[in-house]
Amino acid sequence: MATPRRIAIITGSRAEFGLLEPVLGALTSRPAVRPQLIVTGMHLLAKFGRSVDHIRAAGWRVDAAVPMQTGRDDPDAEPQALARGIAGIAAALKRLRSDIVVVLGDRIEAFAGACAAAVGRRVLAHIHGGDRAPGDVDDSLRNAITRLAHVHFAVSREAAERLRRMGEESWRIFTVGAPGLDAVRSPARSVPAELRPAGRYAVVVQHPIGRDAAREAAVMRAILKAVRANRLNGAILYPSSDPGHTGIIQAIRQWGRPPGWNVFRSLPRADYLALAKGSAVLVGNSSSGIIESGALGVPAVNVGDRQAGRLKCGPNVIDCGETFESIRRAIGRALKRPRQRPVRSVYGDGRAGQRIARTLERLALTPALLRKRLAW
Repeated sequence: MATPRRIAIITGSRAEFGLLEPVLGALTSRPAVRPQLIVTGMHLLAKFGRSVDHIRAAGWRVDAAVPMQTGRDDPDAEPQALARGIAGIAAALKRLRSDIVVVLGDRIEAFAGACAAAVGRRVLAHIHGGDRAPGDVDDSLRNAITRLAHVHFAVSREAAERLRRMGEESWRIFTVGAPGLDAVRSPARSVPAELRPAGRYAVVVQHPIGRDAAREAAVMRAILKAVRANRLNGAILYPSSDPGHTGIIQAIRQWGRPPGWNVFRSLPRADYLALAKGSAVLVGNSSSGIIESGALGVPAVNVGDRQAGRLKCGPNVIDCGETFESIRRAIGRALKRPRQRPVRSVYGDGRAGQRIARTLERLALTPALLRKRLAW
């Protein structure tokens, strides 16, 4: 009997694990593969809700935990975290004897995993390559991972074409759709009573983009005041651990928990989607507003330029600046629009996880696969 193919999935944040979970589930159902889960980054930090506990509570086995960040809000701490991540993930891949490594997106945890895999001569598969979104250093890291990856799972036709224009060989590129839509296809669960804010509410998710804490705090305060100015309560999620995050956390703590508002350090994916679907509007600069809001049938106000250039899921997404007045007006416009039914998305049909799992199961692990070259 053939040895099951060992496929390591690397996750570093609550949001990215929610996107990887459909892939992990689809791999688990295939007897010819053995999925392995390597958890790192924000998952291990109490400051951001220690979401590794949510992963285990959901029934997933954690095969390796690799500490990277310490929780410091300092750009100089990021290279040190990256070095710890590369070394720790490389050791985990060696111990687990992984054949294929899967990373998603553009965070430093994915980059650490990509470096450990590619330099360790393991097959690297990358989800969400070919996207555009400047973020902080997101575009640079995403494109660097593209150069390291042997297999690309593009989430849109536009992303696949961009990969080809970057010089990636066409036979390495698979257009599968965004795995973030997979859970959206499932029947919606009701929002648990202890999570749901009172009355009409906005879901607020704002991430730092590498600026100083004072600037990040000012933008977050403008968002929260704009939500209240539109007579909405709010469900606030903590930001990512990127530089500048202490400013956003400071603004959240200063806001407190007014009556009708809730604050969460982290949430399991199912709870987040239930909250989002039940909300009046999504507000902030999270990619979920750009990618998943249309499938949820919820308007989204995209604040600032963190997602500039990223393909929008539909006309329900409204861009605005970072001032109070700009955000207030954008939320007002969103609330005046008729509530849309979920629409067919440019990001696929919600079956990405199965497509990715099937491709990884059948992939021919040959020397040619590991030998990267530009197509031009």
